Amino acid sequence: MTATPHRWVLHVDLDQFIAAVEVLRRPELAGRPVVVGGRGDPSERGVVATASYEAREFGIRSGMPLRTAARKCPDAVFLPADGPAYDAASAQVMQVLRSFEVPVEVLGWDEAFLGVETDDPEGFAADVRAAVLEETGLHCSVGIGDNKVRAKNATDLGKPRGAFRLTEENWFEVMGDRPTQALWGVGPKTSAKLAAMGVRTVAELAATPARTLADRLGPTMGPWYRRLGRGADSSAVDPTPYVPRGHGRETTFQRDLTDWEQVADEVRRLARRVLEDVRAEDRPAVRVGLKVRYAPFETRTRSTALPEPTTAESPVLDAVTGLLDGFDRSRAVRLLGVRLEMAPPVLIPR
Repeated sequence: MTATPHRWVLHVDLDQFIAAVEVLRRPELAGRPVVVGGRGDPSERGVVATASYEAREFGIRSGMPLRTAARKCPDAVFLPADGPAYDAASAQVMQVLRSFEVPVEVLGWDEAFLGVETDDPEGFAADVRAAVLEETGLHCSVGIGDNKVRAKNATDLGKPRGAFRLTEENWFEVMGDRPTQALWGVGPKTSAKLAAMGVRTVAELAATPARTLADRLGPTMGPWYRRLGRGADSSAVDPTPYVPRGHGRETTFQRDLTDWEQVADEVRRLARRVLEDVRAEDRPAVRVGLKVRYAPFETRTRSTALPEPTTAESPVLDAVTGLLDGFDRSRAVRLLGVRLEMAPPVLIPR
């Protein structure tokens, strides 16, 4: 009798995706420290979108101000972000993944889950990596797991250009002594809260009673973090096409705005641009959000529901400018962002 192949989840993650796309377009940059972000000018305000592995050796990381990155590596090549180019490269990669005729759940530009029936997941992962490289010129790493959480956490252990397997059997052997922030879904703020409770490692998180975590981190999130610590997950790979919940735009100003009439003008300008994106989706906006980053680098956000779903300009502008009343007008503004959440497609009348 032939054994039934085991069901595996593979997490495919493109290596240094944005930088790799830029190097494909400019082969002379191969092996050089490349930093992508803003308008590509490190003398201007902006943050790093991605850095090549060569740039990361100098301590350059995503989210770092471009000026800081330039100080760390003056010889780095700085390039502006090019969203359409990354969209096109991502679409090509996802097409390759779907050619394997398995469920593909797209997580973003550069990563996806695959649901795979095989008795050789490492061999399947090698085939995926080879196909992506042959068809797109891009390298990827693959995490292999018996669920999505373990597959996602395995990916970093296989980088770059490799694969790694995490299952219930080796989870604590591999992950137990690692800091909680090594887990997918645990950021620095949550890690700090856990540390304040004396919970510093993955194994300690898994052993903490769910009620204790619920008391400190909330009735939903507390037990969820404990499940993360155990690598537990029961969700299936969902091949349903991604549908955006909303659209947003933001602008970093090269000089701080101190005139709040000008701030209001910029908010309305951003809102009009986002509304164009929403109209292109043919879905009404239901909620508006405003982000204000004060100088030098303190961010505050507010949001409100719209009176009714709409694509009309007037109610959106009224709502977003009304949100400004909740911000400190005595402070200079470094960045503004506007986001519109949309009604789910199923709620739109046909």
